[in-house]
Amino acid sequence: MEGESQICKFYDGQNVFITGGTGFMGKVLVEKLLRSTDVATVFILIREKKGKNVHTRLDDIFDSVFFDRLKTERPKFRHRVVAIPGDCTITGLGLTITDRQKLLSDVNIVFHAAASVRFDENLKYAYNINVSGTADVVELCRQMKNLKSVVHVSTAYSNCHLDSIDEKFYEYSVEYTNVGALLEKMSKIEAEKMTPRIIGNWPNTYTFTKALAESLIKNTAEGLPIGIFRPSIVISTYKEPVESWTDTLYGPSAAVAGAGAGLVRVFPCNEDVVADLVPVDTCVAGMIAVAWDIANKTNDKNADTPIYNYVSSVENALTWGEYNTLNKLHGCNYPLQKAAWTIVIDSISNIRLYLFLRILLHVIPAFLTDTACVIIGQKPRLVSMYTKIHKFSDVLAFFCLREWKFTNDNITTLWEKMGRIDQKLFPLSIKTVPWTNYYKTYFKGMRVYLLKDPLSTLNEARARKRNFDILRGFLICLGIFLLVTVIWIVILNVIAFVSPSLMGTQKNFSGNNTEDVLTKFLYT
Repeated sequence: MEGESQICKFYDGQNVFITGGTGFMGKVLVEKLLRSTDVATVFILIREKKGKNVHTRLDDIFDSVFFDRLKTERPKFRHRVVAIPGDCTITGLGLTITDRQKLLSDVNIVFHAAASVRFDENLKYAYNINVSGTADVVELCRQMKNLKSVVHVSTAYSNCHLDSIDEKFYEYSVEYTNVGALLEKMSKIEAEKMTPRIIGNWPNTYTFTKALAESLIKNTAEGLPIGIFRPSIVISTYKEPVESWTDTLYGPSAAVAGAGAGLVRVFPCNEDVVADLVPVDTCVAGMIAVAWDIANKTNDKNADTPIYNYVSSVENALTWGEYNTLNKLHGCNYPLQKAAWTIVIDSISNIRLYLFLRILLHVIPAFLTDTACVIIGQKPRLVSMYTKIHKFSDVLAFFCLREWKFTNDNITTLWEKMGRIDQKLFPLSIKTVPWTNYYKTYFKGMRVYLLKDPLSTLNEARARKRNFDILRGFLICLGIFLLVTVIWIVILNVIAFVSPSLMGTQKNFSGNNTEDVLTKFLYT
């Protein structure tokens, strides 16, 4: 029916279990489900952290401005949310017997989004969460009595050791079971040393363990109504529930924030390469629709496990050069109050040149500043800060210097089968995102929501930026003057070395009888 949402109908009265619900994408998923559907209950797996129990942590999450729209449109939403104490690093997800039985009897739909997303995470820890945690979720789902759909959230880069990535499983030369057995015998320090040899062609522990998790699902999830959702690089919201919201300082957003703070001036990046970025709200709309699609596919017993590549490069490509240009353009409208310098960031694709400029523009100024801090009795911070920034830059460089060819046929097919009402409620198509409009408020969102710099400081920040711009202009002119001076001195010395007699005659030009001097020069 044109006037009825088939996706909302699928979720009506259903109980949903979410792992990773306290993470960046998880929060958006929880908010969207509670606001746009009539799910009966959302069970969220939460672990105790920093002395806070799961109920306190849940209260803290809902105190965010991000949930204001939900509170307005669905003021009684809290009775539909249940915190389940647990931890994906513990065998059996750390569930109590009572909670486990509750989930087994009640849950209809599962979103497994919990993961260690740090690229440089210790391999032993990353394996425990991303692979062993997935095995525990699969085992839990296998025992659920009323299960209709399971969405495993992977990453589009789980197979980034390849140039082309289709919506299918891939065979690996390494078995996830062998890796697990090997890591079980190692300490974290030993695992750290052995990581390069274990992960092989994968660039980091995150993509490697996510690939192993997919292999595990292929081998162990037969018969389950399960599918794999592979988003590319997930960034701030486009529209829902508020535009340009983010709470994570990771990925390319961290580089932009660093540039806005005046710290990052050069970054390893090829501006001609496609930046496969997707807004988190359209991504979550895709996850919700995918769960519905998976449930429909279970009627076909011969259907393979569906895999969905959620990427922007196929239908709405944006290069890193365009990304940087838009951020420089609009980021200047929302400078940070405590920025150490004006927004300047250059993408360098030549690694040797990048390393040279990194020393020149990052390391040397940081060392001089920290030295001055020590002299005046203050704590030095910049050198250690740049150490972290450069470590992050080196990890991210792999994705900013390379390009992959993706296919996303399952996503486009899903979009086409959705009715107009569902397309409006769950706008998953990346073609609905106009990047030029999106980036007008992208930096603003980071400023307000991530860096906690309110717009009330904007006038002060703009005045500060103008002063930095003047100072930067002066320093550029001074640098050019000094460079020209040095070049001129070098030229004069070369001339003096090559033609000493010519230089000697020039000294006589200062005499009073110019005509006699010229005569001697020409005819002697």
